[in-house]
Amino acid sequence: MQNIWENLPKPFLILAPMEGVTDVVFRQVVAKAGRPDLFFTEFTNVSSYASEKGRHDALDRLTIAPTDTPIIAQIWGKNPDHFSELVSALNKLGFSGVDINMGCPDRHVNRAGGGAAMIKTPELAIECIKCAKEATNLPISVKTRLGFTYLEEYKDWIPLLLKQDLAALTVHLRTRKEMSKAPAHYELISELIELRNEISPNTKLIINGDIKDKAETEKLHQKYPEIDGFMIGRGIFTNPYCFTDHTPTRSELMELLNLHLDLFDKSCKDQYRSFEPLKHFFKIYLNNFPGASNLRAKLMETHSTAEVRAILKQN
Repeated sequence: MQNIWENLPKPFLILAPMEGVTDVVFRQVVAKAGRPDLFFTEFTNVSSYASEKGRHDALDRLTIAPTDTPIIAQIWGKNPDHFSELVSALNKLGFSGVDINMGCPDRHVNRAGGGAAMIKTPELAIECIKCAKEATNLPISVKTRLGFTYLEEYKDWIPLLLKQDLAALTVHLRTRKEMSKAPAHYELISELIELRNEISPNTKLIINGDIKDKAETEKLHQKYPEIDGFMIGRGIFTNPYCFTDHTPTRSELMELLNLHLDLFDKSCKDQYRSFEPLKHFFKIYLNNFPGASNLRAKLMETHSTAEVRAILKQN
C-alpha cells in the first residue's frame, strides 16, 4: 500500500481538523474554493465507535465526499483496544491514513483522558499508537502540542513521539495551557527539525499555529526548508481561499455560502443536522466587504436555510 505522505509536494498544505467545522459539508466548500493537499476529518472518539449507541455518530463523522480524497481520519481516545477496533474498520472506508489527536485542548476531551491529556500519560499514548499501527497497513501519524502545562515538556514529549516511527508528526506550537492566547513558538522550529532529523528522519514534520494563508507558508518554507508541511486552522475563517493566491470577491463568497447551504440541505436528507451550528460558518463568507456585518447579524436571527436564502436574495 502506498504511503500518502511520500507522494505529497514539499511543502504540502493541510486544513487543520476542527470540531464542528471540518465536517464533510464544509470540506466540499473548501475544495470548491481551492483545496489543500490533504484533508483531515473531524475528531472521532474511538470509544464512541466501540459502543453500539455511539457507532452511528462515529461513522457519520467518517463520511467521505468524492472531493475529499486524499483524506486522513483523525481519531482520539485513551483505550488501546478501542483504537485497534476503529483503526481496523478504517481500512475499508477509503482513508489514506490515520492521525491520532494528542493535542486537542478541549476540557471535555481532556477530562476523558484524550487529546492533549495524553501528554500527561506517555506510556498510554505509546500503547495507543502501537495498537493503531498493529491494526492497519495505513500510515499512522500524530497531531500534538508542545506540552500540556509547561513549554519545557516538549523536550521529553516530542522525542518520545518521534521514537514511535510515525509517518508524520504535526506540532501545534503552543502548550495546552496556552490554548490560542499566546503567540505560536516559532523560535522552536529549528530545534524541532533537529530532533526529527536525529531521531526519525523519515517522519514528515508539519507545523501548525498562527499560519493564516498560503503566502505565510511560503515565507516560512523559505526560512525553514526542511519543514515538510504546514497546517492552516483559523485562517480558513478569514479567507476560505486561504490555500490559494486568490482574493475572493463578494459574489464569490456569496456563491460559496449558497453552495454550503445546498450541501447542508442535501446532507440533512441522509443524517439529521441541527441548523444552529450552521451559523458558525456565516462569518467565513460574510466579511471584508461593505455591509457584511449587518448582513451577518440578520442571518444570525434565522432558523432555517430557507430563511437564509430569502435574506440573501434581498441583499
